Amino acid sequence: MKRAHVLAVCLCLFVTSWLEAAETSAFTKETVMVPMRDGVLLATDVYRDPSLKQTPVLLMRTPYNKDRVKRVAERFAAAGFVAVVQDCRGKFQSEGVFYPYDNEGRDGYDAIEWLGKQPWSNGRIGMWGASYVGGTQWLAANERPPGLVTIAPTATFSSFYRNLYLGGAMRLSLITRWASGNSQKPEGVEVTDDWRRTLLHLPMSEIDDEIGWSILWLEGMLTHPEHDGYWKPTDLTADIVDLKLPMQHIVGYYDFFSRESVGNFARMQREAHDPETRERQQLILGPWDHGSIGRAKVGDVDFGENAVIDKDGENLKWFEQYLKADAAKSPAVAVPVKYFSMGDNVWRESQTWPPQGFTPTAFYLHSEGSANTGAGNGRLDYCPPVTAEPADSFKADPADPTPACPVTEKRPLIAATWAPVDQRPIEKRNDVLVYTSEPYTEPLTFAGNAEAKLYVSADTPDADWVVKLIDVHPDGFAQNLAVGILRGRFRDSEQKPTALHPGEEYEITVDLGPIAAQIGAGHRLRVDICGAYFPLFDRNPNTGEGPFGKGTKVATEKVYHDAVRSSRIILPCGY
Repeated sequence: MKRAHVLAVCLCLFVTSWLEAAETSAFTKETVMVPMRDGVLLATDVYRDPSLKQTPVLLMRTPYNKDRVKRVAERFAAAGFVAVVQDCRGKFQSEGVFYPYDNEGRDGYDAIEWLGKQPWSNGRIGMWGASYVGGTQWLAANERPPGLVTIAPTATFSSFYRNLYLGGAMRLSLITRWASGNSQKPEGVEVTDDWRRTLLHLPMSEIDDEIGWSILWLEGMLTHPEHDGYWKPTDLTADIVDLKLPMQHIVGYYDFFSRESVGNFARMQREAHDPETRERQQLILGPWDHGSIGRAKVGDVDFGENAVIDKDGENLKWFEQYLKADAAKSPAVAVPVKYFSMGDNVWRESQTWPPQGFTPTAFYLHSEGSANTGAGNGRLDYCPPVTAEPADSFKADPADPTPACPVTEKRPLIAATWAPVDQRPIEKRNDVLVYTSEPYTEPLTFAGNAEAKLYVSADTPDADWVVKLIDVHPDGFAQNLAVGILRGRFRDSEQKPTALHPGEEYEITVDLGPIAAQIGAGHRLRVDICGAYFPLFDRNPNTGEGPFGKGTKVATEKVYHDAVRSSRIILPCGY
């Protein structure tokens, strides 16, 4: 019996191994060096089932090593597509010199043109991928390559300027760390181990040298805070409405690409010149940051299993509909928007973004002039001020900028996250104004694009105003929901910044981005205002000198809230 049992187990293991081998050998992988128009060869992996004569093709072009996409490519090949993954120019096995985004449009066109001529291709091509890889999709699509049928740009941009700059402030730690790992490091040179010193260095134009070596393209990005001609090659926002492509957009609220991705969906749905293109747009908007798309745990918050999605599976469903089906017969998207409501942690559906049925609702700031710290007297409610409430003020010191999130041993400064983390340690700082509502007895639900309208002044030629929207849980946990920043010089224009007049009052609007949440019963709504969000955004030296300036000034910033100057946040509320 024992011997028979052993033989049965061995036979079972053999059959299982044979079946697994059969499954994995159903498709092949071949690496091809594909020529671009200038003769540069790009390393390209082709995953396909040889038994399928001609099938649709899915293309990813990546600077992050095509080998890392093996699992997803195999999944797509097993689903009946040819999956193609290409190293971008100058990266890993590809020839040439890497310069961010410079060649991605032309190389993308050439790669798609090559794919359309292959005997295993049926000429219908889609693109997928996130972040930089999503950018390669927009840049290639804008070249109008023949055979490109659909794209699925996840967490990415159509204007690279707006990836790096928000309200005139630069996403500093994001691009500097990315540059340190994606530029050619000279032999014998080490990356800085003192990121605080590096990110505080002035002038900003020299930060690349502080990283360890000269990075000319980074210097260009750091020294063009205005939305000027420097950004034109990667500014496609005005052009994308001419495209005739179904598109699937996926992003999270905490992603630094949230405004861009959601804005691209809304733009294509409302403004695309082709009526069928307007009807073939999908947005999936969840509670994630850039590295956690599809997961339940994001930062310090677990949104539950309901937040989990199979991102690659969502891509596959999209491509099944718009690549395998006859394009002329592919229907309009039945549910264009699927968005996750944080707090009640449920998915909701809508025909548009912002969703219909929500009304802009003002929540006004109040205090007796001492809203500093969480222990201050800042209040938030529906009623506008009716008396001469004194203004609140704080000092923004460039030498000690307000951190974006608490710095701990496990989370050093350079590892600051966009994800939700407990804001209470930051709210102990005197340079943070805190306005909190009473606990809600009924849930407060909102979905759409939030903003703050503030009356402010500063005694320096420039200053930043950072606004955070926060859900205060009954146990005190202060969960950041959304954040916006505005650099005073850019209050009226991205193209032509103008200095502040010290002491003069201004009405400013701070964009808080797309958001959907429910403030539950027993929770409180809170707004924090401060002068920095460092190092996720560069600190403002407050001099107005720009990226070549070396000086700093401590700014006294004021926020006014009275019968004439009613500072408030505006949330799209409903239900």
